[in-house]
Amino acid sequence: MDVIYKRCCGIDVHKNMIMACVIVNRKKEIRKFGTMTDDILEMVRWLKEVECEVVALESTGVYWKPIYNILEQESLPIIVVNAQHIKAVPGRKTDVKDAEWIADLLKHGLVKASYIPHREQRELREITRYRQEIVNERARELNRIQAVLEGANIKMASVITNIDGKTGLSILAAIIDGQTDPIQLSALGCKNLAAKKIPELQRALKGSIGEHQMHMLKYQIEHITFMSKLIAELDLEIKKRTAPSEEYIELLDELPGIARRSAEKILAETGIEMNQFRDAAHFASWAGLVPQCNESAGKKKSTRLRKGNKYLKETLVECARVAIRKKSSLFYAKYCKIAARRGGKRALIAVAHRMLVIIYHILKNKSQFFDLGSDYFVKLDEERIKNRNINILRKMGYEVSLMPLKDL
Repeated sequence: MDVIYKRCCGIDVHKNMIMACVIVNRKKEIRKFGTMTDDILEMVRWLKEVECEVVALESTGVYWKPIYNILEQESLPIIVVNAQHIKAVPGRKTDVKDAEWIADLLKHGLVKASYIPHREQRELREITRYRQEIVNERARELNRIQAVLEGANIKMASVITNIDGKTGLSILAAIIDGQTDPIQLSALGCKNLAAKKIPELQRALKGSIGEHQMHMLKYQIEHITFMSKLIAELDLEIKKRTAPSEEYIELLDELPGIARRSAEKILAETGIEMNQFRDAAHFASWAGLVPQCNESAGKKKSTRLRKGNKYLKETLVECARVAIRKKSSLFYAKYCKIAARRGGKRALIAVAHRMLVIIYHILKNKSQFFDLGSDYFVKLDEERIKNRNINILRKMGYEVSLMPLKDL
């Protein structure tokens, strides 16, 4: 095999230990380091002494991140490799052998670098992902409040849409303060609450609330208030960090189903530079919105979605659920076309894939979104659809003749 790098290094990363193997021409040198900052800097000095051209390490959990950050600061070329792509052959499973194997694969150019964005985008990713975790935790806390209310036979959620709305929070605050009279509690309803719902709300608020439920609700409301404040602070930080990309956020905001928060999460995961992806198909494959390619002996096996960027995938599927509600859009037509044959879940993934392809071209060409409309696929296959319906009617025993409608 051809030698691509004459001086390279393979690193096997663990929580408390780093095993590094440097190959210089045909000579191998292996050293063991700790994972403290001083230990990593010592390894950097060693790599500079041997004039290492490139370093490769596998993406083991989060343990590769401090090594990558320090090597990046020291301007040493480094690539992160998917651990599944460099699995050693049987009988070579030791830390030393793993480091040698990575270095040997790197020497001959047999490893493929994973896409690692620049430091600013990595930090933005961490903030947006953390915000999403807090949003999810807030939703779970609301479910716990609902469980406490159900235990006290308070059916407020059956009358009020959101128990964390203005009316719901006012009633919960009064319950925490010791108010249990349904009439007094129902009077706290906001003006938007329909008058006919007041008697129903009074019946729903009649329950058996004890001191235990009041204490539980107090702790949960305080937790929700804290998380709401934290989410607002994270929103401001994300807005500040995405200010240079405001134009791209506005372009993505034009797509049905995508609002500002979703656009911020998408840009945090993908960035605004599309040059690292060969084309839209490669971009969709990286995101994990394409089926696996798994064929053996002429038989196609599982075609489940391949693994990819789960955060981007989840965001796009959520956006697709909203986009298909607009019945005049291309996404609704795409959903109906696929759902009739493959079911709603596969159709939703197809819509998310189409949305991702559109996002790729928007970010690459800095172009605006133009909705082709819900009749796009009908116009595209007009002749085939016409012939199919004619044949169906003829099989039912009808003679069919078509006449075009006159322009009104």
